[in-house]
Amino acid sequence: MHQGRHFLQIPGPSPVPERVLRAMDMPVIDHRSAEFGELGRTVLEGSQQIFKTKGPVVIFPSSGTGAWEAAIVNTLSPGDKVLMVETGHFATLWRQMAGRFGIEVDFVPGDWRRGADPAVVEARLAEDKAHAIKAVMVVHNETSTGATSRIAEIRAAIDRTGHPALLMVDTISSLGSVDYRHDEWKVDVSVSCSQKGFMLPPGLGFNAISEKALAAAKSNKMPRSYFDWEEMLKPNAKGFFPYTPATNLLYGLREAIAMLLEEGLDNVFARHQRLAGATRAAVNHWGLEILCQEPAEYSPVLTAVLMPPGHDADQFRKVVLDNYNMSLGSGLSKVAGKVFRIGHLGECNALTLLGALTGVEMGLSVAGVPHRAGGVDVAMKLLEQRPQGNASPHLKVVGT
Repeated sequence: MHQGRHFLQIPGPSPVPERVLRAMDMPVIDHRSAEFGELGRTVLEGSQQIFKTKGPVVIFPSSGTGAWEAAIVNTLSPGDKVLMVETGHFATLWRQMAGRFGIEVDFVPGDWRRGADPAVVEARLAEDKAHAIKAVMVVHNETSTGATSRIAEIRAAIDRTGHPALLMVDTISSLGSVDYRHDEWKVDVSVSCSQKGFMLPPGLGFNAISEKALAAAKSNKMPRSYFDWEEMLKPNAKGFFPYTPATNLLYGLREAIAMLLEEGLDNVFARHQRLAGATRAAVNHWGLEILCQEPAEYSPVLTAVLMPPGHDADQFRKVVLDNYNMSLGSGLSKVAGKVFRIGHLGECNALTLLGALTGVEMGLSVAGVPHRAGGVDVAMKLLEQRPQGNASPHLKVVGT
């Protein structure tokens, strides 16, 4: 029987802060009332600040998978061609969904150890003289691997070709934790959800939408109903929704947005970078291998760790759960049993992270996994550095 609080160190759903839990602990109100309209306007406008856009943000009562579907059905038609990159499990799932809607996917193969290569995107678009490719679809932070894709560089690569393809980005595990700029990077559809950087329970899906994407939605031929942007945007103008919204999740969203803006988004991003740097330092000291091989693409929200040969990651995770009441993320699909993932996103600070890393180090000992002791001490020394001002310092040391 476990005592003490459970450490939820998976890369989402992330722990829900007490402030958000208390904000959701409210009676359901009339979703056609003036009171609800004020709530709706507040969360829609607040979401724009998190996406860094002046354009519309649509909020669906759905998972991130629903938001994926909304991005596809509102912009593409059966038979359209899109360019995607195999960065990991979730890029693969988005590709499979596109295929079910009759979309032809040019899926660039990858090794699951790095993000999308802007040069490859540029080369594929440059070859497409007939502009058959209607969209480039990229996962910003691949939750299965701990690798981010450089969206600003991908946008620049698209611009160099002069190609008219839409840019659609999955920010499901990055929004609110990793620097992201929908307008500045000229993203046409940004997809996200509630249970990662927003620090909410699952249940809300988001689409941030450009004018170019809205124009595509007026002419595409894909059937849709529940996920129709146009049906959402009309009542959204006054803070309302075309069908029953997830009212109490919206209460929580209002509080979560307030928390992010109180801390300051730049400070939020710096905190995640700081915690991620300390985690990588511990992993490197233990002598274990980080799955992501490109330092410029290390994820600030999770670290995926390869187990040594002969050791099963799922058995190790079970040892940690049984002995220390901590959940670590599993390896998915191609890396199942080979990788465990340490989540350090959302409501996570230095003490929480050190507790998690201590559980991992003790688990390595109990499970008999070869490692060098002292990884927690290395992380602690880095985290002892005081942030400058309100922001967390960018750690220059990522390992020993």
